[in-house]
Amino acid sequence: MIPIRDTIPSRRYPVVTYGIIALNVFVFLIQMGQGPGLNRFIYFYGLVPARYSVDQIAAYFSTGQQLFSLVSFMFLHGGFFHLLGNMWSLYIFGDNVEDRIGHLRYLVFYLLCGLASGISHLAINYHSNIPTIGASGAIAGVMGAYFLAYPGSKVLTVIPIFIIPYFIEVPAYLFLGIWFLFQFLSAAGSQGAAGGIAWWAHIGGFIFGMLFLKLSDALPSTGISNIVNRVAEKKTSHRLQMVQPTGTGEDSNLYGKIRITPFEALAGTRKLVNVPWGFQKRVFRVSVPADTRHGSRLRLRGMGKQMPDGTRGDLLLTVAIES
Repeated sequence: MIPIRDTIPSRRYPVVTYGIIALNVFVFLIQMGQGPGLNRFIYFYGLVPARYSVDQIAAYFSTGQQLFSLVSFMFLHGGFFHLLGNMWSLYIFGDNVEDRIGHLRYLVFYLLCGLASGISHLAINYHSNIPTIGASGAIAGVMGAYFLAYPGSKVLTVIPIFIIPYFIEVPAYLFLGIWFLFQFLSAAGSQGAAGGIAWWAHIGGFIFGMLFLKLSDALPSTGISNIVNRVAEKKTSHRLQMVQPTGTGEDSNLYGKIRITPFEALAGTRKLVNVPWGFQKRVFRVSVPADTRHGSRLRLRGMGKQMPDGTRGDLLLTVAIES
């Protein structure tokens, strides 16, 4: 199962989330340019518990270097797929959390989640001399906040069956709940970082993410966030949409809804629409003409139910213009 996106659109572009992703990619390129000095680079900028607990090792690092590693470790990654998996999870869940708490508070929230995950790892592996790197703990905090803030959301997931993509919507609370349970069971059955994975950092990040979300809700928004909100206002809806068609009786037509923004209604747009009906799931390209009005219908000929006489009805999509 490969998560594609959640089903709750954000109102604004997640500029901080995009910035964090760009910074992680930039640091990864620097990391890959270290050559033979890569291990030293990771030990210096990664999170090594023994650097804080063993006096003989701590003596080689200044106070500033020790504090900097508590932040820098969350921007390093062990390989391309480690980076890709983390950034994809941040892309899916980060936009809604940023939308919920505001851009500036979200940046502070993300860094605090990463810091809390690192401290959780230190507490469990206090004398370990193995570097821990990755944004997983900070992103776990984002996932924890999402779990609390959007329990009714769903995660659009694709299951590749041979070469045919099969799309399903998994409730977010179930998706994230299973993820958290897996982290806990893995942590309980390991020594805390078996296989190079800091399970307790993930657990700590997730729990503190929920806590920090509650704390951030109590803080007032800043003028800077209000300015960024106006600039980052989204003008488009999701390109890929799930449509749950309905049809009754002997009516050969199917009926569904497609959601677009006022800007898309004015300028026109194109969408990919996934339509499940029975055991079939098909993806259609739908063109929405310019100057489309709320409540108007788009007709996809021959995409409805197949009748006993072999004829096939149409799929009628009602346009819903939503801000």
